[in-house]
Amino acid sequence: MHCDTKKENLIGLKASSLGLSGIIPDTTIGKLAKLQSLDLSNNKITALPSDIWSLGSLKWLNLSSNQISGSLPNNVGNFGLLEVIDLSGNNFSGEIPATITSLLSLQVLNLAGNGFEWSIPRGILNCKALVSVDLSSNRLNGSLPDGFGAAFPKLKTLNLARNEIHGLDTDFAELMSLTSLNISRNLFKGSVMGVFQGQLKVIDLSMNQFQGHISKVQFNSTYNWSHLVYLDLSENQLSGEISLNLSQAQNLRHLNLAYNRFAIQKFPRIEMLLGLEYLNLSKTNLIGHIPGEISQLSILHTLDVSSNHLSGQIPSLANKSLKVLDVSHNNLSGEIPVSLLEKLPLMERSNFSYNNLTLCALGFSSETFKTAFYGSSNSCPIAANPVLFERRGNGHKGLKLALALTLSTVCLLAGLLILAFGCRRKSRKWVVKQPSYKEEQHISGPFSFQTDSTTWVADVKQATSVPVVIFEKPLLNITFADLLSATSNFDRGTLLAEGKFGPVYRGFLPGGIHVAVKVLVHGSTLTDQEAARELEYLGRIKHPNLVPLTGYCLAGDQRIAIYDYMENGNLQNLLHDLPLGVQATEDWSNDTWEEDNNGIQNVGSDGLLTTWAFRHKIALGTARALAFLHHGCSPPIIHRDVKASSVYLDLNLEPRLSDFGLAKIFGTDLEDEIARSSPGYVPPEFSQPECHASTPKSDIYCFGIVLFELITGRKPIGDDYPEEQETNLVSWVRGLVRKNQGSKAIDPKIRDTGPDYQMEEALKIGYLCTADIPSKRPSMQQIVGLLKDIEPRTSL
Repeated sequence: MHCDTKKENLIGLKASSLGLSGIIPDTTIGKLAKLQSLDLSNNKITALPSDIWSLGSLKWLNLSSNQISGSLPNNVGNFGLLEVIDLSGNNFSGEIPATITSLLSLQVLNLAGNGFEWSIPRGILNCKALVSVDLSSNRLNGSLPDGFGAAFPKLKTLNLARNEIHGLDTDFAELMSLTSLNISRNLFKGSVMGVFQGQLKVIDLSMNQFQGHISKVQFNSTYNWSHLVYLDLSENQLSGEISLNLSQAQNLRHLNLAYNRFAIQKFPRIEMLLGLEYLNLSKTNLIGHIPGEISQLSILHTLDVSSNHLSGQIPSLANKSLKVLDVSHNNLSGEIPVSLLEKLPLMERSNFSYNNLTLCALGFSSETFKTAFYGSSNSCPIAANPVLFERRGNGHKGLKLALALTLSTVCLLAGLLILAFGCRRKSRKWVVKQPSYKEEQHISGPFSFQTDSTTWVADVKQATSVPVVIFEKPLLNITFADLLSATSNFDRGTLLAEGKFGPVYRGFLPGGIHVAVKVLVHGSTLTDQEAARELEYLGRIKHPNLVPLTGYCLAGDQRIAIYDYMENGNLQNLLHDLPLGVQATEDWSNDTWEEDNNGIQNVGSDGLLTTWAFRHKIALGTARALAFLHHGCSPPIIHRDVKASSVYLDLNLEPRLSDFGLAKIFGTDLEDEIARSSPGYVPPEFSQPECHASTPKSDIYCFGIVLFELITGRKPIGDDYPEEQETNLVSWVRGLVRKNQGSKAIDPKIRDTGPDYQMEEALKIGYLCTADIPSKRPSMQQIVGLLKDIEPRTSL
C-alpha cells in the first residue's frame, strides 16, 4: 500500500497473488476515492464491485489473470486519467466499449486472452498516447478502423494475434515508431512489402493470407534490416525466391519462413547470421545440399528443414547449442554423422524420418528408432563405433560380443555359399529374379484388384506411362508403376481400410514418402481435366489441422488420392477403445494396433485420450480445420463427411481432419448422396424433401456429434442408455442439457482430469451445433471462439 505525502489518502494498492476469490463487494475499493494505482492480478476474482468505476483518479489498473466474466462496462470511460489498463487472462466477452475513446492519456492497453468480440471500436483512434496495444487471443473480427496507422504516432508494440481480423499490409504503413508487430493467426492479405518499415525489430505475420513474391521486400530501401531481431512469415502464400536482405540482418535471432509457396531453390545463404538462434525453413521447396556452413551458427538451438527436396548427406552440424533438429521428409542419404548421433541424447527433439539414411542404432531404443528414424536403415558393422558400444557395457563384454558375432558371421557366410552352390547345380530357375514394376518398362493393362467388398480396375495400357503427381516433390518422376510397387500390387497385406470412398492402402513411394493411397471406386462424373483441376486445388489447401493431400493419379477412369500417412490412427478407434485386430472403417493405422509402446498404445484407453485437456485439444483442432474450410477458403469448402473416423492424430499427436472436399471429385450427382450415407451423422434437414444440398450448417451439425463423442465417450448410435429406450447420442445429450443435467453425460474416464464446468460448457456448444433448425447453429468461427473460452489452462 502507498499513501500520499500527507499520509491521509491511499493512492496505491497492490494485492496480487494473494488467492483472493469470488466477487469483490461494493463499498470496499470504491471508497478509495484518491486511488491512483490498483493491482489485483493473479487471483481468482470473478466479478468487480459496481463502485470501482467511480475511481476517477486511477492511472494504473491491473486485473490480469483472474476469472472475471461478462462484458466490460461502458463506465470504463470514467477513468479519464488512466495510463495503463491490463485486463488480460480473464473471461470478458462482448464488444470492447466505445467509451474507450475517453481514455486520452492511455499508454498501455492489454485485453489479451479474453473473449472480446466484433470489431475494434473506432473510438480507439482518439487514444493517441498509446505506446503498447495487446488485443491477442480474443474473438475480434472485422477490419481495422480507417486511419488506424496514422492515429498512433507513439505506438511501439502492437499485438493482434489469434483473432479473425481482416486487413491489408498497408493498414500499418504509418506506424513509424513501431518496434514490435504481431498479427499472426488472422485473415490479413496483400503483399508483405508495406510491413517492413520504420524501426521494426519483431515482425510476426504467420498464419495469414499474404501473397506475392517475397523478393520485392528487399527493394524497400526505407527499412533498416539491422534492426530486425525476430521474423516469422510462416504459413502464408508467399512465392518467388527467398532473397531477403539477410546479409544486412546481423542482429536476427529468429527466422521462420515455413509452409509457403516459394519457388524451387537452393538453400539460402544464412552463415552470416551469427546471432541466429531459431531457423525454420520447412516446406519451402529447397533442393540441393544442407550447407556445412550452418555449423558456424554457434548459438543456433532450433533447425527445421523438414518436408523439402534436400539431398546428399547431413553435415556434421557442430553447433554446440543445438536442441531441436528436424530433417524429416527429404531425400537425404548416406550415414548420419556419428558426432551428431552422440549429441542426440542431450537434445530436446530430433527427427530424421522419411529419408534414405543409414545409422548404427545400438545406442537408441526401438521406440526412438521408430519415431525419430522411421524409414532409415539400421546398419551396424562388426567393428561398430566403440563409443556406442561402451554405452551398453564394459570393454570385456563388448570384445566378447564382437568375437562371437564375427565367428557367427563367418559360419553363416560359409553355409550360404554351400547352399547357393548346391541350388545352382539343381536348377538355374531358382536364381532368376522376378522383375518389379519399376524394372519392367512394358507392363500392359488393364489392372484389376479385389478386396472383400469391391473390385476396382485401372484401365491403363502401361503402368509406366501414367504419371503420379506429388505436389511438394515435382522433381520426382513417379508413375502408376511406383504405386504398384509401393503397395505390393495393391495387395491385401497393405490394405488399411475400406471406407465410404473406397479402399485405402499403405505404401512408401520413392524418396521415403510414407503415404496412404485412397482409391475412389464410386466413379466420377468429372472429366480427367476437371478431376485433376479439383485435386490440384485441394492439394493447395494447407492448414495445421488438415491431413495434407500429397498428390494424385488418374489411372484410366480411376481417381486415386494420395495423403500423408497419419501414424497415430483416427478418433473413432482411439475413443471407443477398439480391441486389437479390430479395424474400423477408414482407419489408416491398422499396423499401429499391433505395435507395443508406440502410437495408439500411448494415446488410447490408458494414455492421453483419458484427459480432458487432450480431448479439448482434439475438439479445438478439428473446429479450426472446419473454420478454415468454411471461412478461410474461397469459395468455401463444405466437408460433407465430418465424423470421428475422419479425425486423425499425426506423429506429434496433433488432430487433423481428413477427406475434405473429396466428395466433390465425384461430381454434383453423387457428392450429396455420399454426404447422406454415414449412419449416426445425418443432419435432420436431410430428411426433408426440400433439402437438396449440403451446407456449412450440415458440417456443423456433424461436428456437434463428434464433440458429444469426445465428452461422453459414447458412439453416435448403438450404445445403451438406461434412462431411455431407442434413443441415440444426440437426443440423449440434448435432453440432459435441457434439464441442466449435462454432468451425467461426462465420460467417467475424464471426469476427474479437469473442471466439470468446462466439460458441461462444451456439451452446451455441442447442443448449439446440433440444433434441429440449421439457421440456429453457430458458425465454425464462433465455435472456435467458444471452445477457446473454455481452453484448459494446462497446455499439452
